[in-house]
Amino acid sequence: MSEFRGIPPGPNVGTQLKALRRKKKAADRAVNSAPAIVGQAPEVALHVNRPPLSELTLANLQEWFDAQGWQPFEYQLQVWKAFQKGHSGLLHATTGAGKTLAVWLGALLRLAQLPTPRGAATRVMWITPMRALAADSTKALQQSLSALVGDCDVALQTGDTDSAARAAILRKPPFALVTTPESLTLMFTRASSQPNLSKLQVLVVDEWHELIGNKRGVQLQLAIARLARINPGLQVWGLSATLGNLPVAMDVLLHPVKNHAKCTLVQGKLPKQLMIDSLIPDTFERFPWGGHLGLNQLEFVAREIDQSASTLVFTNTRSQAEIWYQALLEARPDYAGLLALHHGSLDKTVRDWVEQGLKNGSLKAVVCTSSLDLGVDFLPVERVIQIGSPKGVARLLQRAGRSGHAPGRPSRITVVPTHALELVEAAAARHAAQQKQIESRFSPQAPLDVLVQHLVTVAMGTGFKPDELFAEVCTTSAYENLSRSQFDWALAFVEKGGESLAAYPDYQRVAADEEGIYRVPRRDIARRHAMSVGTIVSDAAMHVAWMTGGRLGTIEEGFIARLKTGDCFSFAGRVLELVKVRDMTAYVRKANRKKATVPQWQGGKMPLSSELAHASLQMLELAHQAISSGKKTALPELQALESLLALQMRWSALPNTGNLLIEALHSKEGHHLFVYPFEGRTVHIGLASLLAWRASRHKPGTFSIAMNDYGFELLSAEPVNWHEWIAGSLAQAPLFSTENLFEDVLACLNASELAQRRFREIARIAGLVFQGFPGAGKSAKQLQASSGLFFEVFKKHDQNNLLLDQAQREALEQELDLKRMEAALCAIHRKTLVFKSIDRPTPFAFPLLIERLRETVSTEKLSDRVARMVAELEKAAQV
Repeated sequence: MSEFRGIPPGPNVGTQLKALRRKKKAADRAVNSAPAIVGQAPEVALHVNRPPLSELTLANLQEWFDAQGWQPFEYQLQVWKAFQKGHSGLLHATTGAGKTLAVWLGALLRLAQLPTPRGAATRVMWITPMRALAADSTKALQQSLSALVGDCDVALQTGDTDSAARAAILRKPPFALVTTPESLTLMFTRASSQPNLSKLQVLVVDEWHELIGNKRGVQLQLAIARLARINPGLQVWGLSATLGNLPVAMDVLLHPVKNHAKCTLVQGKLPKQLMIDSLIPDTFERFPWGGHLGLNQLEFVAREIDQSASTLVFTNTRSQAEIWYQALLEARPDYAGLLALHHGSLDKTVRDWVEQGLKNGSLKAVVCTSSLDLGVDFLPVERVIQIGSPKGVARLLQRAGRSGHAPGRPSRITVVPTHALELVEAAAARHAAQQKQIESRFSPQAPLDVLVQHLVTVAMGTGFKPDELFAEVCTTSAYENLSRSQFDWALAFVEKGGESLAAYPDYQRVAADEEGIYRVPRRDIARRHAMSVGTIVSDAAMHVAWMTGGRLGTIEEGFIARLKTGDCFSFAGRVLELVKVRDMTAYVRKANRKKATVPQWQGGKMPLSSELAHASLQMLELAHQAISSGKKTALPELQALESLLALQMRWSALPNTGNLLIEALHSKEGHHLFVYPFEGRTVHIGLASLLAWRASRHKPGTFSIAMNDYGFELLSAEPVNWHEWIAGSLAQAPLFSTENLFEDVLACLNASELAQRRFREIARIAGLVFQGFPGAGKSAKQLQASSGLFFEVFKKHDQNNLLLDQAQREALEQELDLKRMEAALCAIHRKTLVFKSIDRPTPFAFPLLIERLRETVSTEKLSDRVARMVAELEKAAQV
């Protein structure tokens, strides 16, 4: 039996990976010497017996659909008609319902009506957020294109495309180009790309929900604004499956073109069956805690995998994926060769192999993370299993759509709770999905680091005049309220380095020529900028490679720095022994032992979304009504939790949409306050810190804080008269006031440290910190020190630097989610206070106690301590 552990099996993985690379290089050479067509050989892809694009009609599409045994959906016809009328738009439809064909064929019909530009030109650009999705999209587009017309081709250009292939695309532009936001932005750095970009007629943005809420989406907005200025008739379309605020999302995408094009929102409503169920354990803890990652349900998951042809097992973190993969192999040794692992830190060769195994049905199951969330088409997948709560409705729907990924096929996802209270979240997620209560996403507003990068990018390409570029930037939703003074500051910053960097030529990145056009004056500055384009910022990573050759992937430098030679760790589904570290590479060999340290990647736990939090409170309200009336609820999750929830009601009360439950407890540790807003852990850390600081102004004291997605705990050594400060109307309680919220949050937290942490990302995007040339990247400590130095210099010598203001704003908005915190306080004002003095920890308070104990238990195993505490509480519950 082979030693397959999530990478291609074979006696020598290093040798096999080398062979794969040799094959890839040979394929690249073949592609570079031929037209830039992806997916098929040129003589096969270009069907000379097919009519030219100019002769394509709706009847041709219908004929092709008939030949496939298909019938166009009504929403696909709507998209085609909108395209033919010259509209831009947003298509929102269920995953696997044919969105790609709707927009792609609509674009072909429209371009058949328009005159063909002189010379070879890229007429369609298809933007995807992931490289894996880009490759899959390219093949799908080429397949339908080859069947319909005979004079068009599709090419792929991402960060993985080599220089020869890029040059071939530039020499002979393809009809359609599939690429990423970063690769599109890179095109603006080359003046040679502008003639081709000037002929673009259709831009499609796939998975728009994945981009709208972050700086990658802002970067794309700026790119669309530039293309729209070059091509006033440009049609822009977006595709999405999971968005709650569709009109807003469409406005953000189409803002640069809405003044000269009619915008159409199309919602595809198909009778696609969506099955969302939960694992109901035979037994569970009435005093839950989240310490075992759901592994007590391992046998159930293995049985479900046995019963399906192909299954995706989603986890919320890479560490959890590594643990579950190892556990499944130990439980089912016969899965060797049929079970694989997939997450973003694994080598591209490994990920490609896994994705191909899913497509051709050779894999029984894959344990994965959000790396497989997006719309790569895996038709054989029948089941999706979600380990733990998805923490968001959109994430649940996105992952469910990975199964039955075709019109008419049902999608099924099963939530496997890692502790009892996640059954409430599972029921809430199903309810919210049925009610279409999907999370809204909004664009960041005026991030100046992205603008600074954009100024240098445009200066590298065609150059710019300030008045023209300011007007262009303001056509985007992200910068529509940008003031001229802010723009001028950004221009001065890249031209002179600001007040504190004016003496350093490396920060004088643009200069005006005799015609007043700003350009990049030095080649070395241009080269460094081209290597730094983009807004994806991650901590420094080291390659993990076998001593015998071949890479396994990348791992954060900080984790490897804590290991010494001979230490073992789990990665890529194997237990590895560290041999040496050299040139940003950790060299390893297979370890003999079975247990090892599991890397903890940055990112932490996902917070509960507002929509799922509200739905969870609705579930608790239903449970309260059922238990109080002595009736059984129809929801199996709440039936299973009846004992736990009844005990919570007996010892205290249940939170719901109309009340705020607060519990006070005196124990040997001190005086506890438990508050249950159900707003997610990110908001709760801010609320807990705010309440503690405001309370200390009334009476000096020190508080320990613990939080989870349901609430938070404040522990003090001295008694605190919480009831007096909170009793009565919550709207009048000073501790929950929204007055001076911004100032109080800054005072109660180390805002400077939070801002400095955000500034690391801003400094990299703005081009202040260069991450190094390939093979000679800077370490995380070097990057941190460099950004920290800029932060301190700006604070002391350039206090008007707007990047400092941005760092503070992002710290509050992203680290603490200040807007949601303010909304939570406003919601609390409308609730009724339920204040309970309790004699012992309730089922809801118990996990908060454990969160704090994780940081303090040292000589005694946490699991042993928890078991003893649970036994004492269960004994009290019997009384």
